[in-house]
Amino acid sequence: MRRTDRLFDLIQILRDGKLHRASDMAAALEVSTRTIWRDMATLIASGLPVEGERGVGYILSAPITLPPVALTRDELEALRLGVQLVASAADPSLARAAISLRAKIAAVTPDASRDSGSETFVFASAEAAKAAPRLSLIRRAIRGHERLWLRYTSLSGSTGERVVRPLQLEFWGRAWTLTAWCENRSDFRVFRVDLIQALELRGPFRPEPGTTVEDYIARLAEDP
Repeated sequence: MRRTDRLFDLIQILRDGKLHRASDMAAALEVSTRTIWRDMATLIASGLPVEGERGVGYILSAPITLPPVALTRDELEALRLGVQLVASAADPSLARAAISLRAKIAAVTPDASRDSGSETFVFASAEAAKAAPRLSLIRRAIRGHERLWLRYTSLSGSTGERVVRPLQLEFWGRAWTLTAWCENRSDFRVFRVDLIQALELRGPFRPEPGTTVEDYIARLAEDP
C-alpha cells in the first residue's frame, strides 16, 4: 500500500472520534506499529487535529471534512465513465488506482444517485488491451525524460527500430498513441502503442528547443 493511501485510511479510522491504539491500526492496515507512529507524526505535523502519543493511542479532536463538491447527475456519470475507462483500458498501476477511486466515489455518493439498473460498462478495445503492458514504462520515461528504444511495426506492415524521446500519451477511445521526438528522423513522430513490438529505456535526455511537446503542439497550430 502506498503511504498516501495508508494516510487516507488512517484518517477514515480516526473519523469516528474514538481513541485508537497504534497496534490496532497497524493490525488493520497490515503494517508495523512503528510505521503507524511515523504516519501519525506526519498527520499531526500537517496540521490535522489529531491528539495522542505512543503507548496511549490517537484520537481526532475535531471533525475534518473535504470541501464540498456538488455534481450534477450527468457530471457524476461522466466521472464514473472516466474512472471505468481507466480501470478497463489503462496500465495495471492506473487500473488499480481507478478501482480504488471508484470505491471512494461510491462511498460518498447519495443513495438517490445510485442507479445500478442503468450502470454503464466500458470495455477495452483489442488495441487498448494490447497497449496496456507498454503504458507503465512509457509513462515512466515521459516523467523521467528518458529515451526509449522501440521496435515498431507500421500499419503498412514494415518493421523498424527507433530511438525516441517520449513526450505525450493520448487515448483516442480505441487506441493509445505516443507522440515523440524521433532521433533517427530528427523530427516528431506519432506511434500507435499497440503496434510497438518491444520497448527499452535508453538513458536520460535533456529537453531542447524545437523538440518538446509544446513545440509539437505549436507546429500543429501552424498547419493549415
